[in-house]
Amino acid sequence: MQYNKVEICGVNTNSLKVLTEEEKKKLIQTIHNGSKAERRKAREEMINGNLKLVLSVIQRFAGRGENLDDLFQVGVIGLIKAIDNFDPSLDVRFSTYGVPMVCGELRRYLRDNNTIRVSRSLRDTAYHAMQVKEELTNKNGKEPSVEEIAAKMGVDKEQVVMALEAIVEPVSLYEPVFSEGTDAIYVMDQVGDSTDDSDWLDEIAIKEAIKNLSDREKKILNLRYFKGKTQMEVADEIGISQAQVSRIEKGAIDSIKREL
Repeated sequence: MQYNKVEICGVNTNSLKVLTEEEKKKLIQTIHNGSKAERRKAREEMINGNLKLVLSVIQRFAGRGENLDDLFQVGVIGLIKAIDNFDPSLDVRFSTYGVPMVCGELRRYLRDNNTIRVSRSLRDTAYHAMQVKEELTNKNGKEPSVEEIAAKMGVDKEQVVMALEAIVEPVSLYEPVFSEGTDAIYVMDQVGDSTDDSDWLDEIAIKEAIKNLSDREKKILNLRYFKGKTQMEVADEIGISQAQVSRIEKGAIDSIKREL
């Protein structure tokens, strides 16, 4: 891969050293078995010798409006974690282990700094679901279904689906989906504009239907669909059971449908 001569965090990327696999192995061994001074020096060399790996990874995340310096610094944090946690007995190349660690750190950063805010409890549920998914995949040798993940977590399937969908990173309308030569097709080219008078009429009809709901029904719908809370969170806030929340929510939606 060719790199343009650019500076990131004050570092000339063209001057970055690239370690051989043999050099990496020796440094990793020193980090694990050397004296305190040797470990510190080897760790620093290992970090500096893999900065181009970080640079190659952040190319995948470029073009999202994020500052490259910020992405590079976050990527280096992922690199340091990879170095500190790498097990040389695994008999795999360091890059095989390091790249996913750097990618994971960058994805967490982008999720946590996304302009679309997701509640902490929803993010926690999503991260737990991903951990359970990985555990079940390793255990059974195949990807588990949503039902299996939910059963393992002891929650409703809907909660798992909602949580995982909430942390999916939005796609820019200007992200290319196909490119050939100088001609590119962007996401916005694939999204049709179907707005017409009927859309405005539907919106007015929905607003009128919501006006006829009780205060409790309005509050539950607001918490569920505008605040992004789970049925359990709504139940705790209002002081009723989750089953009651589910029943009231369903009744409110059915009432709106009848009005429409």
